[in-house]
Amino acid sequence: MFTGIVREVGTIDEVQRQPRGGSRITVGCSGVLPDLTEGASVNVSGVCSTVVQLLRHGFVADLSPETLARSTLGKARRGRRVNLEPSVRLDTPLGGHLVAGHVDGVGEVTLWRRDGTGILAEWTAPPEVARFLVDKGSVAVDGVSLTPYEVSGDRFRVSLIPETLRSTTLEGLAVGDRVNLEADLLAKYARKAMQPATQGVTWDLLGRAGFLD
Repeated sequence: MFTGIVREVGTIDEVQRQPRGGSRITVGCSGVLPDLTEGASVNVSGVCSTVVQLLRHGFVADLSPETLARSTLGKARRGRRVNLEPSVRLDTPLGGHLVAGHVDGVGEVTLWRRDGTGILAEWTAPPEVARFLVDKGSVAVDGVSLTPYEVSGDRFRVSLIPETLRSTTLEGLAVGDRVNLEADLLAKYARKAMQPATQGVTWDLLGRAGFLD
């Protein structure tokens, strides 16, 4: 589990395609290394990844074919900058919101405009993300916890402050760029809880199935 507060911006130093369709990436970094061990989870631009090897100046992680298909890491190349966050501990301050690191869909930048010292940004979201978006709610964009202030259909807007731009890869975005999106975990649970319960086992159901003959 993560918080959406990026600890460091790293760089993909190597991408090795695997025979069965996955990839092994080498990420160059330094700040998050003290909190990583082999087998630990780390959020890489919105994707929960498992560290398979620690290096002196980075780490190696494996990406499954499913991850490559559902996220922008499927087209990751050497030199790409990525947001990094180690998994939270019980004593970690929850500065953002609960982020699982499971990409729900890929969005696209439709507006990127200077607004004072920050940026007014707008993204489109696929249905699996858009249904959970609300004004003043939460959404993770490339692993960054953000608060939409305007939601309309499949589009949402966020006002990015200078600190967020400085400490993440969002500063380098432009109209047309694609990003990993994860809907608010609590919103997903709330929606699930509000759905009608499925039919349980009843005497009528057992009879129609032949168990009472």
